[in-house]
Amino acid sequence: MGGNKNESLAIFETFGIHRHYDEDKEIWHFSVIDIIAALTEQKNFKKAQSYWTTLKNRLKNEGNEIVTNCDKLKLLSADGKRYFNH
Repeated sequence: MGGNKNESLAIFETFGIHRHYDEDKEIWHFSVIDIIAALTEQKNFKKAQSYWTTLKNRLKNEGNEIVTNCDKLKLLSADGKRYFNH
């Protein structure tokens, strides 16, 4: 992924999961949508994204505050461009 040591793909079975390492905080950030795609075995990104949107709305409606800590990050895509992702 462009040689940046702080960005790479983690592999879960056959699914790539975008991640970024924050050196200042010493923590990894992972793409929630990529994780959902892997856990649901969904190869279609748009369907995984829709699943996340539905789940996020349900959690918010239940008063769950976990989704408020899910910020979008611009992650490097296969086409070499950066796109916002959860």
